[in-house]
Amino acid sequence: MSGAPQFLVEVDHNEYLPAGGQVVDAILTVTASGPDLRDPANVPSAAQVIMIDTSGSMAMPATKLAEAKRATAVAIDTLREGVGFAVVSGTSIARMVYPPQPGMVPATAQTRAQAKAAVAGLRADGGTAIGRWLDLANWLFASYPAEVRHAILLTDGRNEHERPEELQRMLAVCEGRFVCDSRGIGTGWVAGELRAIAATLLGTADGLENPAELPAAFQAMTAAAMGKWVADVALRIWSPAGSTIRTVKQVFPHVQDLSGRRTAVSARIGDYPTGAWGAETREYHLSVALEPDTVGEEVLAARVSLVSAGQMLTQRLILARWTDDTALSTRISAQVAHYTGQAELAAAIQEGLRAREVGDIETATARLGRAVQLAAESGHDETAQLLGRVVDVVDAPTGTISLKRQVNAGDTELTDVRSIKTVRVRKEPG
Repeated sequence: MSGAPQFLVEVDHNEYLPAGGQVVDAILTVTASGPDLRDPANVPSAAQVIMIDTSGSMAMPATKLAEAKRATAVAIDTLREGVGFAVVSGTSIARMVYPPQPGMVPATAQTRAQAKAAVAGLRADGGTAIGRWLDLANWLFASYPAEVRHAILLTDGRNEHERPEELQRMLAVCEGRFVCDSRGIGTGWVAGELRAIAATLLGTADGLENPAELPAAFQAMTAAAMGKWVADVALRIWSPAGSTIRTVKQVFPHVQDLSGRRTAVSARIGDYPTGAWGAETREYHLSVALEPDTVGEEVLAARVSLVSAGQMLTQRLILARWTDDTALSTRISAQVAHYTGQAELAAAIQEGLRAREVGDIETATARLGRAVQLAAESGHDETAQLLGRVVDVVDAPTGTISLKRQVNAGDTELTDVRSIKTVRVRKEPG
């Protein structure tokens, strides 16, 4: 590419540790600005697969399939000229919609028109086996090499025609092969399944309440994919001998734990995948446990780089020093505190909803009450509104709630799937 991508990393942490202290927590704010994609020399090769649930329930009501077809047509029109694409129909099996034979074709006026005509003929019938849809998508991407590989998966139901371990096995196979954004429509989909897809395939997960929202959602996901200009970026972390990496977690725009995704570069260096990037900002929580040193000593706690295709994009150092000044060592980073609370908020919602599902009222009340309290503290108004669909809030600041007796299934799953969305730290005036 003639225009080089630019990455900037800002670090927020308290570098002062008390005598005997070990843990350094830092928030890494990564901002990317890319080349002008209007210049063909800057445009990476790309491919997209659209997986549409065409099980029998998509006909109830008929607007679900009708809007899914319209959304797919919008996504096809949003593709850049020449981008490889394919459309897959998903039931208890996966089959090609376009092109008719397994493979991908470049987006042109002719192939777009043919694809939209094929999509218009889709009918709803059969079951749901999401792992098989992903299996076909994985094969399609392997058959059409591209730098940016993006998939959209839409479902309205539970993955009921294959065992849970089959879906997990296929996700493991697809990991690192492509990014997948998953969406649920209606009230029968399962938030945990969509979150698992998003977590493994480094995409996003969400639910839509109204089928009429689908076209805009598909357009936004496709446009975002077309705006990516560097693929397979990794967060590379060096830590000193004797240290332990406790946490590597994306905390904005949504919570995504990368701690278990380390690929060893050497004994002290590991890469953590972050997927493809366009012009955007993401934030990460890094926690490192060091061997204690003497008061007054300063050490390099971590060296953080972003790398892609073997090239370093940027680098920052994170320092730590030991002090006997309690005013310094007890200072709390506002960003660290905020995002620790955001991660706890996501966990509290998920744990509370699971407890409610199995009838553990005491745990559900405690965890969802804590979620209401955290949402109020952080100013996460969208989450607070969603929690209001499943609980009656008596006092938000103290987390005092009661569980609603009757809750729409869609409200529960929507609250669950959106639990991982986060908000940024509120900036004080001045």
